[in-house]
Amino acid sequence: MTNQKKMISTLCFSACIAVLCGCSPSGKTDKPITLTYANFPPASTFPCVQMERWKEEVEKRTKGKVAVQTFPGGTLLGAKDIFDGVKQGSADIGNFAMSYQPGRFPISEGVDLPIGFPSAYAATMTFCDVMDHFKPAEFNDVEVLTVFTCPPAAIMASAPVPALSALAGMELRVSGTGAELLKCLGGVPVAMPMSETPDALQKGVVQGLISSMEILKDMNFVSYCPHALRVNLNVVTFAVVMNKTKYAALPEDVKAVFQELYRDQAEWTARYVDQHVEDALVWSKENNPAFTLTNPSSEDEKQLLQCVQPILEDYVASVSAKGLPGEDVLAFIQAGRQKYAGK
Repeated sequence: MTNQKKMISTLCFSACIAVLCGCSPSGKTDKPITLTYANFPPASTFPCVQMERWKEEVEKRTKGKVAVQTFPGGTLLGAKDIFDGVKQGSADIGNFAMSYQPGRFPISEGVDLPIGFPSAYAATMTFCDVMDHFKPAEFNDVEVLTVFTCPPAAIMASAPVPALSALAGMELRVSGTGAELLKCLGGVPVAMPMSETPDALQKGVVQGLISSMEILKDMNFVSYCPHALRVNLNVVTFAVVMNKTKYAALPEDVKAVFQELYRDQAEWTARYVDQHVEDALVWSKENNPAFTLTNPSSEDEKQLLQCVQPILEDYVASVSAKGLPGEDVLAFIQAGRQKYAGK
């Protein structure tokens, strides 16, 4: 065999081995695109459940072209660090709550207002519409992959809360726009991380909290707060964002999958968590016979409306002072509540 034939034979053999090994003849392997995804709540809570669902859908729809590594519970970035961490590249993707950085996301924060959303679905679909319609500049430095909200907040307490009047002087853990609303209702807002709340309840530092009711089960709050008043207060908005440079480098077919998932993931999350609240209420009664759930009276609803109005007016004034269309944003959100309320 001549040297030339030997060389050709060797190259053909190497190419065959490369194909069998899943490599190109140059030695490069066809590895999946690996993306890191940071989240801050515990793995069992709904923001992390939706994260795992998104991961599964991405990996399935891209046929393994993308692999997502998830980091729940603040193991990669803390709650207040996620947006900037993604922006700077410390994580490729992150889920964060706007209420942790008040004033920084003025358009999307409008959805957090206590305007009486009856469900996470109504609030989430409204939030999607807000993002599509206003295209808030507050997200210009990242790529938004999806948005969603928690269910509307209720009042959960260690003692019975038969009416809003029972809140007078009561210290409750609360965040976001719920703090001003609680003041108007006669309660005392206390700011603290959710992780510190069970200990604060046991020590009597607070007598309850304002939050969505899936935590009765997810974080076993029914053990500390067996009494709930089901008022539809504020929601908490969340956004899943991606590093802009990392997103731009993705293949077009992968970008198409991410875009297809934008609204699909939002709706899935909303329907999941709304049902999860109902399941948590059943679970709470089964696991704590003392659990009570009270609906607000007509007098309570009137009092709520009176307390909410100044908060809405303050929002419009604050956003408008930044040169943004505060009145238009509020009107658009209120219209969304009506549009999706019965769906």
